[in-house]
Amino acid sequence: MERKPNITLSSLDLERIETLLEKNNSQFPGRDALEAELDRADVLDPEDMPPNVVTMNSTVRFTMLETNKTNTLTLVYPKDMDGSADKVSIFAPVGIALLGLSVGDELKMPSPTGHQVTVRVDAIEFQPESSGELHR
Repeated sequence: MERKPNITLSSLDLERIETLLEKNNSQFPGRDALEAELDRADVLDPEDMPPNVVTMNSTVRFTMLETNKTNTLTLVYPKDMDGSADKVSIFAPVGIALLGLSVGDELKMPSPTGHQVTVRVDAIEFQPESSGELHR
């Protein structure tokens, strides 16, 4: 089995995502994967978050290695999804994959077609914690 990279979450993000999961009793594709990621994460206070880690409301540039396609998306809570193409929900497979990764990390994830794809984090273009937004 391939080893997954370590992930780091802020205590605030973890608390909010767990609350969402408790309130949203319905199943969604990837719920088990999201819960597994939360369980294995290292948790830090927001003020201790390294600037190279994908947190909620971060804007991240990443590449799908199999297609060499690069995207830049902001990782958001479902309530912040507004149909714009530059946001991805934490409940979406790519959102689950990106959460807590550091720049340079790679993670295999299922694609919508059912194949495995590898996501590599290329850059964090904005991270709330490193901008002083610790309680957003």
